[in-house]
Amino acid sequence: MGTMQEQNRLKTLAQLYGAWFRMGLFTFGGGYAMLPMIQKEVIEKYHWSTEDQIMDYYAIGQCTPGIIAVNAATFVGYDVAGTIGGIVATLGVVSPSLIIITAIAALIDNFSSLTVVQHALGGIRVAVCVLMFTAVLRLWKKGVKDTFGLIVFLAAFLLCWRTSISTVWLVMLAGLAGYVWYRVQKKRERKVQA
Repeated sequence: MGTMQEQNRLKTLAQLYGAWFRMGLFTFGGGYAMLPMIQKEVIEKYHWSTEDQIMDYYAIGQCTPGIIAVNAATFVGYDVAGTIGGIVATLGVVSPSLIIITAIAALIDNFSSLTVVQHALGGIRVAVCVLMFTAVLRLWKKGVKDTFGLIVFLAAFLLCWRTSISTVWLVMLAGLAGYVWYRVQKKRERKVQA
């Protein structure tokens, strides 16, 4: 029988896999639709991350290759249990999709033209929009803390809405703007202290 530390590590890995499996199983619509479940499981239930950390993971996930949900799972898993935690959380979030897609692929031709299936998918899309909207409102409250944050938000929103600029560039430009703003603020503080 393993030591208590090994048992705790296995329990943590099982919790990581189970939590991310549930999120992968019950979240329709991709990474942003997953935000409410991430908040419930990762932040409130297990206390693996804070809201600020999740926002950082999503920002980094925009700049790195791959799906945001998978990147977030990998980041959280790595923070909780190192490399093996990242692997286990990633496997947890992708397992439901692999199972469901395999089942659907075998049956899609038989059911895709059914009116009831088309209406069910339409209802799911509406629910996903509502979940994403509430998640964005929660993130808004945590992320936009001052006038500078509001200006960056509006600029990024307008660029995203009116141009075809990549989200990677938007995130990098917002990061650069934040860095420049920080440097300007520090310079002002030094002048006031002098």
